Amino acid sequence: MTAGPVRRVGLRCDAGVESGVGHLVRCVALAEELCARGVEVVFLGEVRGSAWARAQLRERGLLLVPAPREPAELAVLAAGLGLDAVVLDSYLLPEKTGAALREAGVRVLAIVDGDPLGQEADLYLDQNLGAEHRPFPPAAVRLAGARYVLLRDSVRRLGRDRRRRVPDRAPCRGRVPGVLCFFGGTDSAGVAPAWARALTETGRPFAGTVVSPVPFAAEGPIEVIPPTDRLPELMAGADLVLTAAGSAVWELLHLGVPTALTWVAGNQLIGYEELVGRGVAAGLGPEPGPEAVAVLADLLADPAAREEHGRRGHDLVDGAGRERVADALLTPG
Repeated sequence: MTAGPVRRVGLRCDAGVESGVGHLVRCVALAEELCARGVEVVFLGEVRGSAWARAQLRERGLLLVPAPREPAELAVLAAGLGLDAVVLDSYLLPEKTGAALREAGVRVLAIVDGDPLGQEADLYLDQNLGAEHRPFPPAAVRLAGARYVLLRDSVRRLGRDRRRRVPDRAPCRGRVPGVLCFFGGTDSAGVAPAWARALTETGRPFAGTVVSPVPFAAEGPIEVIPPTDRLPELMAGADLVLTAAGSAVWELLHLGVPTALTWVAGNQLIGYEELVGRGVAAGLGPEPGPEAVAVLADLLADPAAREEHGRRGHDLVDGAGRERVADALLTPG
């Protein structure tokens, strides 16, 4: 790996309808921190079928370069781009990707969710709760747990504003709770309509907003909107958020928003179990069946129960995780 200063960093991730946008969102958060420090950043990969995801890069002036899948070819590309370090954030990369980059003198940070999937790296980042207690490759630097959560500028600003204005969220007694429902930037599992129905099946009063890339007709007091850059603001203003245990959970914890969780992919289960097990979020299970409807009905009827979840999660994510990750990545090794 490189022993000199890190001046140019590549972030290898993909985003799209099938793979979702969670990997890209957390890489964007790290890119914002690196750019603020004067480091040049280039994204390596593909964005397929998500105009919202492409806009995240374009609006920040972040370059996107198509990346080969073959590890040796990626190493050649990294050398041609003059990259000192590469961040790997994908479950689909060949095992030898990190090794090939390191052999080419490139410092490697692998962002993982539990299992490193055989990827070799100089640093491993697992921002999931409890990650510090799970095994990691012994020779590597480990950045584990909620201290290293990567948050975007927009979320960090909202978090600071909320702490100044409203130290503790007051339960919304006497008014209809506002519910936000979303499943990443693409809803890759197509579950938004089913969970919207589950909300109406509670029979409880609420005002709902469902974010879905595919329009659908929802019954009851629900507005369906397309993916939006206003999502952090919508999260901060909600009395309850229904979502999957993906990257957005950390934003919700930082904002102290009461959250009810499901999971739509196997890699989300580890985070789901930790969050629900600690009482940080309410658990709905994997499907919007009768048990999930009953949990949602109780949450909609009990403001104090909702707010207790928000309070428990509020102090877990302080918003400085990306600074700690950047410090580790940019420190010559």
